[in-house]
Amino acid sequence: MAVEDLTRDLKTLVRMASSEDGVNHMLHFGLDWVQRLAPYDLATIFLVQNQELAVKAARGKLANPQVMHHRLSLSEFPAIRRILETRRARTFHEDDHSHGDGDPFDGVLDLPHGHACMVVPLCAGQDTIGILTLDRASCGSYPQATVDLLEIYGQVLAMTLLLADQNERLKRLHGEAIERERILAHELSGNSTEFADYTSASMKKLSQKASQVAQTNTPVLILGETGTGKERLANAIHAWSPRALAPFVKINCAAIPENLLESELFGHLKGAFTGATRNRPGRFQMANGGTILLDEIGEMPLPLQAKLLRVLQEGTFEPVGSDRSVKVDVRVLAATHVDLVKAIEEKRFREDLYYRISVFPLTVPPLRERLEDLPDLCASLLSDLSKRSGRKGLKVSPSGMAKLSSYTWPGNVRELGNVLERGAILSQSHILEPADLDLPSHKPLEICSLTQAHPEALVTLAEAERRHILKALRHSGGKIYGENGAAEILDLKPSTLQSRMKKLGIRRKVVATT
Repeated sequence: MAVEDLTRDLKTLVRMASSEDGVNHMLHFGLDWVQRLAPYDLATIFLVQNQELAVKAARGKLANPQVMHHRLSLSEFPAIRRILETRRARTFHEDDHSHGDGDPFDGVLDLPHGHACMVVPLCAGQDTIGILTLDRASCGSYPQATVDLLEIYGQVLAMTLLLADQNERLKRLHGEAIERERILAHELSGNSTEFADYTSASMKKLSQKASQVAQTNTPVLILGETGTGKERLANAIHAWSPRALAPFVKINCAAIPENLLESELFGHLKGAFTGATRNRPGRFQMANGGTILLDEIGEMPLPLQAKLLRVLQEGTFEPVGSDRSVKVDVRVLAATHVDLVKAIEEKRFREDLYYRISVFPLTVPPLRERLEDLPDLCASLLSDLSKRSGRKGLKVSPSGMAKLSSYTWPGNVRELGNVLERGAILSQSHILEPADLDLPSHKPLEICSLTQAHPEALVTLAEAERRHILKALRHSGGKIYGENGAAEILDLKPSTLQSRMKKLGIRRKVVATT
């Protein structure tokens, strides 16, 4: 073989190793190239997998499906193990298979006694990749010069295989980095990670406990009514933790359909389900080394609760469509307004998972119980608003603050943010006056009017809630989402309202026609 031909073929091998899906083409090209040096009836490449060798590629007239599924245990073939340890190619003669390990293809191929056979180690640097085997149906042996040349070729082939594997890893890491950037950009847009220095004693105590637990890896369960600022507290815990520079990923377990939530959390492989056109890492992989917030964890389906429990216990999971475990190092924060103890009694939440996530529970008090925090909250929320709108110096006047303090805030901090944003739009100046602060006209506790008018007609809290939701649905004509929808009227997330409707047996179609 001419030197020019050899050089050209080796360059082709390296080019194939770095191309898209080029590994299989490279292996077949390489085995065809070997035929010009050492004729064979079967050439096979085995790759190391734990303590076994598994066939990756095979060429020649003896190659068949049985060969492609062949595996060898290194413990049963000491001679092959020595080849990998010494990194020296060798031929096997008539007596080697009779008195040694036996033929690697015993029970797979009916090769004659004394047939020509060679094993070449595939090693690159400190990495042991596998072996190349050559077999002929005729008796004889390969010349030593051919063995020496193929030993060098084995090193080249091993390096190209290693290059191909590294390229594949880089592509996967690049894909994960892009996905992480996409999620973080979406999750962090418009949100502040600061947790203000509040005036109220309850929030000071909460802040102190949060800063203490932030220094650990202990799971934290954040409780509180809708809109109290549970997500802000989670942001603060991450920002105060040693993981502050690592990813902070959030997911709302109630906002994603059940059949997609598993894929969002744990990722999926290409072809795992209809529409899975590529491998996609899940939120846990995106949060590796950092923190994940499982918001509305009380709405998580039971089957996924079992998988989450395993992540908390072992730090491992399988992506959808995969049988290989992925190990991650993620600090888990969970938030919910659901009464998890009651959910356990109703068999909607796993008791073992509850004890895993509630090692250190923190309860964010409702805004009506800490109205002294209104100035700090307004300053923080208006600062966020200024960054988004470009309007600097937004403030609430003393009389405007007095108006805000007179309201009981059923929607808590989220409702306050909405009022301030509406006020900033209506106001012609940077100072928000009482006229700019459009507070809802309905009374937050309007459902109590039923019992005030007719004390004898007292109903359960669930029934009162059911009537109140029905009233809002009738007012919106059965509309849940969007402007003037029932969710907006009740200041609830649409997913939360739907969950409560399902629990209370309320059907939207029936409401819309009454």
